[in-house]
Amino acid sequence: MKQVKIITAQEAAQLVKDGDVVTTNGFVGSGQPEALTSALEERFLNTGSPKDLTLIYAASQGNTDGRGGDHFAHEGMLKKAILGHWNAVTSLQKLVNENKIQAYNLPQGTLSQYFRDVAAHRLGTITHVGLDTFADPRISGGRLNDVTKEDFVKVINIEGHDQLFYPRMDMNIGFIRGTYADEWGNVVMSKEVSPFDATPLAQAVHNSGGIVVVQVEKIVKGGTLDPKLVKVPGIYVDYIVQVDDETKRQQSFDCEYDPSLTGETTIPVKALDPAPLNAKKVIARRAALLLLNMSNEAVINLGIGIPELVSSVANEEGIGDSLTMTVEAGAIGGVPLGGVRFGASVNAEAYMDQATQFDFYDGGGLDLTCLGLAECDKDGNINVSKFGTRIAGCGGFVNITQNTKNVVFCGTFTTGKLREEIKDGELHITQEGKVKKFVPEVGHITFSGNYARKHKQHVLYITERAVFEMKEDGVHLTEIAPGVDLQKDVLDQMGFKPIIDDVKFMPAFLFEDKPMGLKKMKEEMNK
Repeated sequence: MKQVKIITAQEAAQLVKDGDVVTTNGFVGSGQPEALTSALEERFLNTGSPKDLTLIYAASQGNTDGRGGDHFAHEGMLKKAILGHWNAVTSLQKLVNENKIQAYNLPQGTLSQYFRDVAAHRLGTITHVGLDTFADPRISGGRLNDVTKEDFVKVINIEGHDQLFYPRMDMNIGFIRGTYADEWGNVVMSKEVSPFDATPLAQAVHNSGGIVVVQVEKIVKGGTLDPKLVKVPGIYVDYIVQVDDETKRQQSFDCEYDPSLTGETTIPVKALDPAPLNAKKVIARRAALLLLNMSNEAVINLGIGIPELVSSVANEEGIGDSLTMTVEAGAIGGVPLGGVRFGASVNAEAYMDQATQFDFYDGGGLDLTCLGLAECDKDGNINVSKFGTRIAGCGGFVNITQNTKNVVFCGTFTTGKLREEIKDGELHITQEGKVKKFVPEVGHITFSGNYARKHKQHVLYITERAVFEMKEDGVHLTEIAPGVDLQKDVLDQMGFKPIIDDVKFMPAFLFEDKPMGLKKMKEEMNK
């Protein structure tokens, strides 16, 4: 039986050569191979090597504090970055804005599926995801700065249908994190919040002739791991690094191990405190009303930020158990978490590989998605990915919004020192935001209104003071909040004029500091 080689993180860093294509596993603050990437950073800072690397990964990796992908954020160390999400790697963003590296942002789900195609030695990944968005080379091809000249993505036509083609690229080094490995190199992810991309990533690197290094908490005797739990078999693995430093093996950044995020234990959802009543909760409440029309078999995805509150509202209202929430990291069921633990879920029913989760999303498996609203224009396009020098990245936004039947964008109406209060059942704007979110034309098309109309999607734009609906002829204003002046607080704060037919008030109970009674409403509707 093969005995895997056990090395230190510093020795793992020595395996990386100048010009290598490096890929890493992880999701926001979870599952990060911190011991490996920080050792690689330390080597570069001490020696100036390795240099001219290409970094590719699918999900967000980091927490805007130098960890995760920002370990690569040094001039000369990196030549190119191909990432699904950029918001957490502010130092890498700086290199992009200074034209110090070539940079691409591409849909997270497609990149996670791309690893499988690289592993299988296919020509590349062919998909409809990204058509008519910034990922489409007829718009910008995901390029983020002036020094990025080449199109990573191509448009091809198959059977009369335009598709995007992501050509295969060999990968030289894979840094992965697991929980335990046996002495034969088999790896389980027992304490991780999801398997993420571990399996296809290891396959892609191994089948490219590269080197797979796995960071683990402990190495155990060969044959003692449950084979049904092995996510990365030893035949893919070249080296194992056992990490004793607890700060570099946390379940999630700055978070202790929580067994309810791995299926080891379950906790009562009532233990999760309800959010206080404010403008953001009003938005989540209005989105949660859509759950009334969903069957108990409805499958839902929630994005980061305000959409996270929809899950909290559903649980506060007693209907959380009748809905199946999912997150792109792989969890199905349970209660999705936010912040540095976004991607994890309490009491999940199952954990899928990220690529498999996106197969389900891409095929239209979701009944409803609630995602962020950062910038919207007259055509119903949404931008959440790039705002001048701020590169947020699309994450799974493109995959999810292009393929879901009911799409809801949630966000405050304006931003930038916006102050609001809810009093006597009304919304009062005490200080208007400095930045308008409803603009004549978005700066980056992360969601295409034209694509959505062509594919008959139902799209709502929910804010604390107004609700809009996309129809065949454009964006319609349908509701305003009690206490809001239509002209001053809504129309004057927009960069375009919406279509106005019959504007109604948002339900008064959204603005009352008590449960809305959704469970009773749902029971009445189902009689």
